[in-house]
Amino acid sequence: MLLTVEKLSKKYKEHVAVKELTLNIEHNQCVALLGPNGSGKTTTLNMLSGLLTPTSGKIVFQGGTTINRQDIGFLPQYPAFFSWMTAIEYLQFAGKLSNLSKRELQNKSNEMLSFVGLEEAKNKRIGGFSGGMKQRLGLAQAMLHDPKLLILDEPVSALDPTGRRDVLNIMMELKKKMAILFSTHVLHDAEQVCDHIIMLKEGTVKWAGSLDSLRKRKIEETFILSTEEKLEDWIKSKEYVKEYLLTSPTSAEIKLHEASRNRLLEDCITNHMTINRFEVKNHTLEDAYMEVVNQ
Repeated sequence: MLLTVEKLSKKYKEHVAVKELTLNIEHNQCVALLGPNGSGKTTTLNMLSGLLTPTSGKIVFQGGTTINRQDIGFLPQYPAFFSWMTAIEYLQFAGKLSNLSKRELQNKSNEMLSFVGLEEAKNKRIGGFSGGMKQRLGLAQAMLHDPKLLILDEPVSALDPTGRRDVLNIMMELKKKMAILFSTHVLHDAEQVCDHIIMLKEGTVKWAGSLDSLRKRKIEETFILSTEEKLEDWIKSKEYVKEYLLTSPTSAEIKLHEASRNRLLEDCITNHMTINRFEVKNHTLEDAYMEVVNQ
């Protein structure tokens, strides 16, 4: 196990920002910390990166009781840069703070700029960079010293669609090399990149697990039925129908009581109905997310 967190809490006077948070991250695992604004995501990441001291709880990194910051790369939500520096100058400056040698700095700076697609802009001043370019430069800085865990706070929330796509693609490549923990309130981003999610609400973990297990556990199956016949009266007569939503006179989304899946199709056939469509609705992460946070 790369990182183990047990009952981590942060309290500001009477306000509890994070309450007894427990999580585990394995090597090369990509984990999304998902929750609305004010749920404790940034506070959690700041504690895990060593920027904020917890009120209570335990953080165990690679079996040790203290965090070795050399093993962690961190990108805040709003990274700050020296606008007068060029991209290569900034990375060399950041690398010196990480105690990289001059030879390592030269090689790693060029390697990281190439990896994030900024090789041609390496001698340009950062002040002229777009938001997406700055975020990619921030990723290059966070990866410069080959961390084992990359912590990213809302890495794509402020980007346009092109910048968002570029950064997500980089994250997809990075998760092959290192563990990633990133916060987001954008559900689609979590669905694209991560293997595992931790859902926060008001500083408390509401759910943790894989995306597939979340969908299966929290969302009831919904069947989409479309026929040539009007459906409402027919559906009302079926005692095994739990809920339904008519999307047209001849189409409906139907939830069934347990163990009634086959009965719906059998009854359609028995009644000689003309079926245009019969399938299980694909639920999104948003459906599962809303199911959990509204509990």
